Amino acid sequence: MPRIHLGDWAESLVDFMRDNFGWLFDFITDVVGGAVTHLADWLTDSPLPAVVVLFAAIGWAVRGPVFGLIAVAGFLLIDGLDMWAPAMATLALVLVSAVAALIIAIPLGILTARSRAVGTVVKPVLDFMQTMPAFVYLIPAITFFGIGEVPGVVATVIFALPPGVRMTELGIRSVDAEMVEAGEAFGTSEWRILKDIQFPLALPTVMAGVNQVIMLSLSMVVTAGIVGAGGLGSEVFGALSNNNVGLGVEAGVAVVVLAIYLDRTVSAAGERVEARARRAATARSSAAFTPQWLLDWRPRPVVAVGGVVTIALIAGLMGGFGLGAADDGKKKITIGWIPWEEDVVVTHVYKQLLEKRGYDVTLKQLDVGPLFQGLARGDIDLFMDAWLPTLHKKYMDEYGAKLEEIGQWYQNVDVQLAIPKNLPYNTVEELKGHEKEFGNRIVGIEPGANIMDLTEKKLIPDYGLDFDLVKSSTPAMIAELDRDMAAKKPIVVTMWRPHWAYTKYDIKPLADPKKSYGEAGWISSIGRKGFAKDFPELNGWIKNLKIDDTILGPLEKKVFVDFDGKPNASEEGVRAYLKENPEVEAKFLSQLPPANGEQPKKDGDPAKDAQPQSLPALTRETAGVS
Repeated sequence: MPRIHLGDWAESLVDFMRDNFGWLFDFITDVVGGAVTHLADWLTDSPLPAVVVLFAAIGWAVRGPVFGLIAVAGFLLIDGLDMWAPAMATLALVLVSAVAALIIAIPLGILTARSRAVGTVVKPVLDFMQTMPAFVYLIPAITFFGIGEVPGVVATVIFALPPGVRMTELGIRSVDAEMVEAGEAFGTSEWRILKDIQFPLALPTVMAGVNQVIMLSLSMVVTAGIVGAGGLGSEVFGALSNNNVGLGVEAGVAVVVLAIYLDRTVSAAGERVEARARRAATARSSAAFTPQWLLDWRPRPVVAVGGVVTIALIAGLMGGFGLGAADDGKKKITIGWIPWEEDVVVTHVYKQLLEKRGYDVTLKQLDVGPLFQGLARGDIDLFMDAWLPTLHKKYMDEYGAKLEEIGQWYQNVDVQLAIPKNLPYNTVEELKGHEKEFGNRIVGIEPGANIMDLTEKKLIPDYGLDFDLVKSSTPAMIAELDRDMAAKKPIVVTMWRPHWAYTKYDIKPLADPKKSYGEAGWISSIGRKGFAKDFPELNGWIKNLKIDDTILGPLEKKVFVDFDGKPNASEEGVRAYLKENPEVEAKFLSQLPPANGEQPKKDGDPAKDAQPQSLPALTRETAGVS
């Protein structure tokens, strides 16, 4: 059968839409991004007790005082885990996504129930949407909307939409046909039948669909952390990337609390819309006072809504809405980073040093592909860890015209295979014929990393090795290395220098005489187009940065060994290292004046130094790939 180029067609369609409907995507970005940002700011900037009371009042209104108290305990637990800000950011993403999904789903479900032709078209589309892996929605989303909250919301709306449509259709179709016929017999219009008969009777089923939409939205916005959507998703992604069990458990518990609160609240609201529940509530409200009456009592909707609005207004007056807030005057910068050890430590060093000098620094952890795309779009200002000219070659080929190479801060980086030191092999070619000793596998890292592509398509064929390349992640590779080294089992892994694993484990690199991985390269800092003009002082610091293993090795060891498993290991480890080694600060900020207050001598023209370097024209030859 001839090759079906479905992927090429899909890519062409995406490119066509991006090129011709950019105005629409910009409009959606402004609307959705503004909604998420303002809601998240309100939730995080409002006094925590006011927000907790608000959530408790909603829980009490729909489910009772016991659930209200449980809600208070749950949200205080989130705060105790230091997850309040990420949890509120996630809640904002969920609410915006769910509302957008329901605005589309409910009318579409009604239309599907009342029109067989519409149902014939919509149902296969819903089947396709429900069976498509969730990660796939993120790929076109970041192409159209860049990185951040907006692609996360858009992908979440698409992912959560189907159950809202299906449950609405089911509820409308389940209404007793005799009741509809009775309305028609009295000459009632189609609109009145829908509004006064079908939709009220279908409301419990519709509310079940609302609940499913909200739960799916919560699961998807956590997944969207991989494209910089923020919130608990970023915490979970960071924990996975750094193999941080503690952080993963804490973020997971916060997700569970949010899920339980949203599920129970929406479920109870659905129950209360039923006529029988309303009649039962009326009967209970007229009964004599008993302890059980107090537990069962619910505020009337007007009272509940009025209380919620009052609390919201109080929170707003206390600064929750941030009205009239003055600009703090700080220079804002967004730094993207990937969970590679040298990038983690260097990025966090700059974050702490820049914040001491009045910068407002935002860090966004991303996978390498979305990060370069974010740089090219201007969503990210700076990336400190571009491995050139080999590992990140394909991203430079694609986005290089929209980037600025600021400076090379580490030389002689290379990638290799690594094995335990006690094994007798010293080159890759010596592994041939001994593959079974290693279980016929090379333990690799993320599938999108260029080292994986080179290993699979060049190194293994070049040396004729009978190895399967295991695609996992950097933390998973390190975890497997740790287990096999402890058990004294042979293992071969993809590795690179600089990496702290060479100081923690008794492993050695294998020589690559055929240069399948290319020649040694360097690590550069990459800025978006216009970085040097917008950040001249920082551009000078980064341009002059030069560090080697005497600094990088101990810095990585402090974070990934000494502070391994501790809360905020990256920030606290870097802070401890800088405190123990105050002279290192001058390495990162090379234009600092001497301690005696004299101005440093300038070797060159500052204006010239601030200009960006043009990116090299990367070819297979310059990349060391034959």
